[in-house]
Amino acid sequence: MHDYVDRAIPASNIDLHFAHCSRNLEKCKVCDDMIPRKHAEEHFLSTHAPVSCSLCSETMDRDSLDVHKGENCPKRIVTCEYCEFPLPAIDLLEHQEVCGNRTELCYMCHKYIRLREMHNHESRCTGVVSNVAESSRNVRAPDRERGAGAPRRQPREFSPRRLLFTIAITGIAVLLGTAEACGVGVMSPIGCRWFIQDNHVVLDNSILRVTLSNPNGIVTGVCYNGIDNMLEVLNDESNRGYWDVVWNALDGSRAGVFEVIKATTFNVIKDTEEQVEVSFSRPWDPSMQGKLIPLNIDKRFVLLRGSSGFYTYAIYEHVGSPEWPAFSLGETRIAFKLRKEKFHYMAIADNRRKFMPLPDDRLPNRGQPLAYPEAVLLINPVEPELKGEVNDKYQYSCDNKDLKVHGWISMDPPSGFWQITPSYEFRSGGPLKQNLTSHVGPTTLAVFVSGHYAGDDLNPKFGQGEPWKKVFGPVFIYVNSVMDGQDPLTLWDDAKRQVHMFKIVFEKLNIKLTVLTFIFRCRSKSKAVLTTFQHQKILKRQTRGVVSAVNYSLQTGMSLVIYSSKWCLCGISTTRRCGSWQRECKDYQFWVRADETGYFSINNVRTGNYNLYAWVPGFIGDYKNEAPITITSGGQIDVGEIVYQPPRDGPTLWEIGIPDRTAAEFYAPDPDPKYVNRLFINHPDRFRQYGLWDRYSELYPNEDLVYTVGKSDYTKDWFFAQVNRKKPDNSYQGTTWQIRFALDTVIPNGIYKLRVAIASASLAELQVRVNNPKANRPLFSSGLIGRDNSIARHGIHGLYWLYSVDI
Repeated sequence: MHDYVDRAIPASNIDLHFAHCSRNLEKCKVCDDMIPRKHAEEHFLSTHAPVSCSLCSETMDRDSLDVHKGENCPKRIVTCEYCEFPLPAIDLLEHQEVCGNRTELCYMCHKYIRLREMHNHESRCTGVVSNVAESSRNVRAPDRERGAGAPRRQPREFSPRRLLFTIAITGIAVLLGTAEACGVGVMSPIGCRWFIQDNHVVLDNSILRVTLSNPNGIVTGVCYNGIDNMLEVLNDESNRGYWDVVWNALDGSRAGVFEVIKATTFNVIKDTEEQVEVSFSRPWDPSMQGKLIPLNIDKRFVLLRGSSGFYTYAIYEHVGSPEWPAFSLGETRIAFKLRKEKFHYMAIADNRRKFMPLPDDRLPNRGQPLAYPEAVLLINPVEPELKGEVNDKYQYSCDNKDLKVHGWISMDPPSGFWQITPSYEFRSGGPLKQNLTSHVGPTTLAVFVSGHYAGDDLNPKFGQGEPWKKVFGPVFIYVNSVMDGQDPLTLWDDAKRQVHMFKIVFEKLNIKLTVLTFIFRCRSKSKAVLTTFQHQKILKRQTRGVVSAVNYSLQTGMSLVIYSSKWCLCGISTTRRCGSWQRECKDYQFWVRADETGYFSINNVRTGNYNLYAWVPGFIGDYKNEAPITITSGGQIDVGEIVYQPPRDGPTLWEIGIPDRTAAEFYAPDPDPKYVNRLFINHPDRFRQYGLWDRYSELYPNEDLVYTVGKSDYTKDWFFAQVNRKKPDNSYQGTTWQIRFALDTVIPNGIYKLRVAIASASLAELQVRVNNPKANRPLFSSGLIGRDNSIARHGIHGLYWLYSVDI
């Protein structure tokens, strides 16, 4: 036998053969096969060398690759057991946690059951229908505060006759393809469908049914969980679920025109078992000038198979033709008015949710209007525990960056109605623009354009024949329910989880006209030149109006220290000037929060030309990357390392406050005990209490605020808003605040710099005087600025202003 080839060789040839094999062959150390020496490396690389998985890049033996890709790779594509949606295995657990909480109707007992519980439910379902529940307003107040569900009547004893009757009813529903009452006798969710019923279009996936007027495209009904209509049936059909606008003709012929958008044409865009999408459009032509807003508007509604909710978005277009007149858009939104006898619990955030007053509580015999119509003192509410509270819709406003999910809960039966918007790219004003959310009505809003907390700067203006087109949305209207015995308030937790689900479905649907990928990677290092002194407060003109936070900084010519940002907001906008993104209201903006190392990535950006902006809390000013960025379909852009150098010229002598674009760090007093919203007692947003502006006059009845550097504490001694003083005759007097400080050394002929960063202003004028408060001419005047009205609307910031004053 030959050691190399492991076979018999004639004895006469063994020496010659051995010499040949020794010279030309070698044994593979892995598989023991004899391999020609010249092919040994190729054999190892092609047979035994570690290989990388093409999906996750993990390195392994070649023999293990197939098993890895089929069973172990975290990025292998798997299918959700509930919706059959394909996704990477690493995302499956989180996806199914959300997806399994969706509900389907049990055709035996006509209850909506969570998908994760359906198998066990079917094995023990008795087929008994029980939809009886006590009214949420009959639950004792302490129980409601604990979140206890409404008590339910015990099911009746099961009867085989009742089972046969239930099966017969279900069979009829399958044959007819429809049912008269929502939640009883409808098909299991085998797909989506639409049909015409009288003057309405009905979208149905057997989980919920959405009814829209034809051809106006007004949402007149949402049928779910045994509730025949979640929208207010006492309202006219045009006042339940609708898109609307407020507009002005720039020639002055029409101003403040409120218009519910009523379409004239109905079309089906997509009709499959997986997805139904319908369009309600209203074209504009010159014959409508002065009557309707000069826009082509196409409202879309989308229903998906197995989805416990529906999507809506709209396409607005101003055609680039001379016959299309100039106008401004004051507001556009979508509003839903819910049934007041059912929806009583509202949730905006984990720390802003409560049982709300009824709309009847705001009527004259139960409520007392305060300084403006939106604010009402409850003097005789239906629920006695609410007596003495102030209700104001502006107390529940929210920054765009935080406005992802909000809505209402009904206790009878336990059901939720939520608006989910995880992206704010289509809203005006960027991440810090504040908008209304949900409020007493019960009403839930999705506001896309408005002047709230900003004024006319955030109302887009279009010239005659100016071409413009924009998609607003999509917004996901999500409805949910709980099993018997579960706390209805957990519906809020489920709604928050749906934000993640929305992103997945959104990418699958590709609802947007153009969805692209764009990636930034950046490590942000902020080089801070410490200023001579900095300060932040709220200013006000010596007339009517209100002013908000400011940041003073006085600088010498010395440069110093380098900081690394803990986090920053980075975004792209079509605007051009530094900081102008906060006033951008025609196009799209895309923002993300960088991680602690400064890295960030912005994905799914529409094609177009953009500029990169950023700002870092704690550092004054804005960053703008001077190089314009062009986004192309499917492209990826790496901008590398970004360094932001704030506008500072020397070491800081002192500072008051934090340059973070809000006045939240300053002293916000307790409200007048007569005007309290109990939700905001000992709350981080204590500034949302009503009437805090009048507390200044009580704290400083004769003399204005004086702040002494080195002794005073801005969290206690600096009022969060510089407002007018209310006099005994109910007139108002302008106020002048003083900052007193000493300089041990003064640089002869040196220039000190005062930086003033204003967080909000309303018909205000900032005037600066040094050492002589009675000087006729101020050292600096901003002129009349701002129409934010943030303080009256319980906001802690509005539009940001930055001034530099040489002293």
